[in-house]
Amino acid sequence: MEKVKAKIAPSMLSSDFANLASEAEKMLQFGADWLHMDIMDGHFVPNLTIGPTVIQSLRQRSRAYLDCHLMVTNPMDYVKPLSKAGASGFTFHVEVSQENWQDLIQKIKETGMRPGVALKPGTPIEQVFPLVEAEVPVEMVLVMTVEPGFGGQEFMPEMMDKVRVLRKKYPSLDIEVDGGLGPKTIDVAASAGANCIVAGSSIFKALKPQEVISLLRKSVEEAQCKS
Repeated sequence: MEKVKAKIAPSMLSSDFANLASEAEKMLQFGADWLHMDIMDGHFVPNLTIGPTVIQSLRQRSRAYLDCHLMVTNPMDYVKPLSKAGASGFTFHVEVSQENWQDLIQKIKETGMRPGVALKPGTPIEQVFPLVEAEVPVEMVLVMTVEPGFGGQEFMPEMMDKVRVLRKKYPSLDIEVDGGLGPKTIDVAASAGANCIVAGSSIFKALKPQEVISLLRKSVEEAQCKS
């Protein structure tokens, strides 16, 4: 496996939203690479969370890479607002109805954001292959290891088969996993080939979040050395 850089992305959904800017700064000081921002529209998933206005407010206080995961029905509607707000990454779901993926990916890239595609646990991994292999490809695949919409769910280890398939097929691809990641589950995700790790409760509820971030990174790097 070609080495792709380990990226640890605390999920800000688990943070104290009343102190979002300071929570974000703490995560960066603790060693986080990205800040994972869950954007839900109350339609694609039942929950309703943040939008471009919150991203813009955080961008005014932070230079961090804002890794935005869009659990929304119409991702195209969010491209321009999120770009103006200062989002860094724009990851949409393959399950949404989209007639022209290339048009969406192209528009994301034109705004300077990094395109990614996510898939739910029940979605076959083969559905993302055309987007990774397209003329204008996505640059990351997010494998959900829980059902999207709510934090605090248990990690689904059977999703690691998808990660293994992706890593074998695309050695230099950024592969992100999200849902139930922490000290007890990181090794199986890292050994499967995941290099971008989203973790919420396991970081924010830890007595020493910096140690959890360090442990997650070490697991990914050690797994890469063994592969």
